[in-house]
Amino acid sequence: MTTHKPRRSALFLPAVPKMIAKARDLPADVIILDLEDAVAPEAKLDARAAAVAACQEGGFGRRELVIRVNALDTPWGAEDLAAAALSGADAVLAPKVSTPADIAEYDAALVPAPAHVQLWTMIETAASVLRLDALGAMAATTRLSAWVMGTNDLAREMRSVLTPGRLPFLPFLSQGVAAARAHGLAILDGVCNDFRDLAAFREEAEQGRLFGFDGKSLIHPDQIAPCNAVFSPSAADLAWARAVIAGFAAPENAGKGAIRVDGKMAELLHLEQAQRLIAMAALL
Repeated sequence: MTTHKPRRSALFLPAVPKMIAKARDLPADVIILDLEDAVAPEAKLDARAAAVAACQEGGFGRRELVIRVNALDTPWGAEDLAAAALSGADAVLAPKVSTPADIAEYDAALVPAPAHVQLWTMIETAASVLRLDALGAMAATTRLSAWVMGTNDLAREMRSVLTPGRLPFLPFLSQGVAAARAHGLAILDGVCNDFRDLAAFREEAEQGRLFGFDGKSLIHPDQIAPCNAVFSPSAADLAWARAVIAGFAAPENAGKGAIRVDGKMAELLHLEQAQRLIAMAALL
């Protein structure tokens, strides 16, 4: 069984020194230094320099540090990638990916990077949600390891509306999770734009957890605590997991594929789920 790093909360923030300094003390699992949407054209070069400096200085503890670069077809994309590849970041997040050829192009640009540097991509174009299986299959031959749903850009392309409940996007959310799991990718839910309404945020995060997302991308530090709470195993989850593990470990259940735990059937697939929950809880 493979245990992945916790990615309950992934905070986007502009690569600005003042904001980066504050991020070192935030309880997010992932910090995404943004060079793309959150940065005006005239500030792109300064943001790149600040992101690289932050990665080299460190001080982020166990948090994963990710740089979202500008797309390769922009004036900044190629130099962003070249800088991010050697910055010390854990991953590079590529925007506006639509085809397997796009992933191959980003992967080729990361050849100079150390072997541990991952490639993450946004799923935020109409073309990408129609090619999820083909995009996911690229994980077998590239650094691709994670997806981040970009529901804002997807809404813009589709000319649809991000309403509470996200009705127009439900098929893409579930298909995204299914494709990610089929190809061994981590996957993070899209952002909730109303950062002032934490009740609405928590409801959307709960929806993402029901879909099976590993966590959620965020736009404000106030969203971190409720996000971590939603995507962490609850006391009830852990009690069930321990009971399942203990049940299968009992001598009388040796070799069995299904047993009774607290009056309910538990199969080997439930044992795998239980082990995953316990392993994740140990990392938090």
